Amino acid sequence: MKILLVEDDVLLSTTLFELLSANRYTIDIASNGQAGLELALSNEYELILLDWLIPKLDGISLCQQLRLQGYRKSILLLTGKNSNADIVAGLDAGADDYVIKPFNPEALLARIRSLLRRNGAISSSTLTWGNLCLDQSAGRVTYNEQEIPLTATEYKLLELFLQNPDRIFSRAVILDRLWGFDDAPTENAVSTHIKDLRKKLKPVGIAEEFIETVYGMGYRLKPAPHRSIFVGETNQDSKKKPSPKDMTSVNRVLERFRNSFAGQVVVLDRAKVALLAGNFNEDLHQHALHEAHKLAGSMGSFGYPEGSRLARKIEHLLLQDSSLSPDKISDFSQLVTALQQELTKPAVTSTTQNSTINQTYRLLVIDDDTTLTEKLQAEADSWGIRMKVAPNLATARSLFSLKTPDAVLLDLSFTGVEEDGLILLREIVERSPNLPVIVFTGRDTLADRLAVSRLGARQFLHKPATTEQIFQAIARVLPQPQTSEAKVLIVDDDPVMLAGLSDLLTPWGLEVTTLSQSQQFWKVLIATSPNLIVLDLEMPIVNGLELCQVVRQDAQWGDLPILVVTAHTEPEFLQQAFAAGADDFISKPVLGPELVTRVLSRIQRRHWRSQAGRSKA
Repeated sequence: MKILLVEDDVLLSTTLFELLSANRYTIDIASNGQAGLELALSNEYELILLDWLIPKLDGISLCQQLRLQGYRKSILLLTGKNSNADIVAGLDAGADDYVIKPFNPEALLARIRSLLRRNGAISSSTLTWGNLCLDQSAGRVTYNEQEIPLTATEYKLLELFLQNPDRIFSRAVILDRLWGFDDAPTENAVSTHIKDLRKKLKPVGIAEEFIETVYGMGYRLKPAPHRSIFVGETNQDSKKKPSPKDMTSVNRVLERFRNSFAGQVVVLDRAKVALLAGNFNEDLHQHALHEAHKLAGSMGSFGYPEGSRLARKIEHLLLQDSSLSPDKISDFSQLVTALQQELTKPAVTSTTQNSTINQTYRLLVIDDDTTLTEKLQAEADSWGIRMKVAPNLATARSLFSLKTPDAVLLDLSFTGVEEDGLILLREIVERSPNLPVIVFTGRDTLADRLAVSRLGARQFLHKPATTEQIFQAIARVLPQPQTSEAKVLIVDDDPVMLAGLSDLLTPWGLEVTTLSQSQQFWKVLIATSPNLIVLDLEMPIVNGLELCQVVRQDAQWGDLPILVVTAHTEPEFLQQAFAAGADDFISKPVLGPELVTRVLSRIQRRHWRSQAGRSKA
């Protein structure tokens, strides 16, 4: 499936290339509108992914020219503009759909799949593992073109692992993914279904256990064997096309291009200096506007959501006029300074942003606003939420009779009925007094707020609100697992190791801080107050052994668990590590399950000890 990406932001285009390639799309990239127009008219693409503000020919003009020339393939607009007028202008110009920056990668992929299905460009969607193929459209599973009969549950189980090849699934999470919260069997059933699936695949030639049991944690798909090269595909082609994978490719791109943000902010700083000096020219104005637009679209996608907000404010100021008033110049200067300060902070990965909800929770939304509930449904998975919708009070009561969710989002008013949502709120609280309920309503009188408070709802959220505000409110009331409060400090001079270890730990609800400069260790330790430290032994300036000793000599931090990571596992090295105060070691290359198990067990052990100490006191 071939896609044309028209984007001049190198960071964003490289990341999108990695993301789309990892999902088996073939990508051509144009860095300006004119090149995009020429490629679109001279090649066959199933979809065009198009930025709005690009050089030579902007996205709107490119859309219009393509449609005037009879171009019928799908166009998906990427835009930092989010006003209704801008969205209408984009759709009227010929775009089929739009995605507002910063965007969620999974949501973007869903939009792309939707447009391709609408076009009939994809009649089937296939997931593969070696020569094992699952055709989602036809509902067939084959191995070397031999069909394998599976039950509906076995099919869904296989599909889950193929869609998430690098993820470990606990039995509880598998239950949440494969069954609704009103019809889930016991956790033992998961083991039985996995055993049955393995048996079905052995007779067709898959001799090895392709689903790996990670003891104490769950199940994971093993790496696929080297796949056969199909007719018409060279060895070189097969190397160019990565197999499906998770979002770690996006993280790698972020590491590679992190400094580009600083370079773009330098342009804004030059503009600030010129404005204050009174020598701001049109070339610098356009350059600054261009960089502000790119920052507004990309920073939020790559770990700096506040940076995106600041850059968008800067962009709006520059769009007004090149000759800003003294008040606007002051605002501009303050925004650029704030943006520079934002870049001194560590980037927040998508898993960290959503780490407040790091396991799958069951949410019941009771609201008859279908537009709202569809938006929430589209984003629920990325927040770790399995959501059901009750469009009326009768349906809500029916769902409650089956199984109690983990949280409720409740409107107070429903069209066509006299019954008030407060009545249902009273029933919910009486039945489940500890169940968190958020009232989300357009009513905003003191009487309503008092009634909601007296009935025991956890939060009152006034309409309208963004989906992010709604999910943040839900996150605040959900019960948190014990590990969500645990913090880990990782110290390593290798940024690749820092990113890799962080990516392994954050999905388990751990708040991870990474540090590449060991001489800053004590300042960061005091600022973050971690529950556990992971140290590389070999670092310049201050090595891991020295940091171990510093921690052990301190009265406050002396009992903090320390894991050391080392490529040297010879007895003398390990003896030095334990003598310096390390509790445990992990050898390089690091195995994900081993790292997670040791980190969680050490944190839990310390938690139990502290609980026992408090009970004795």
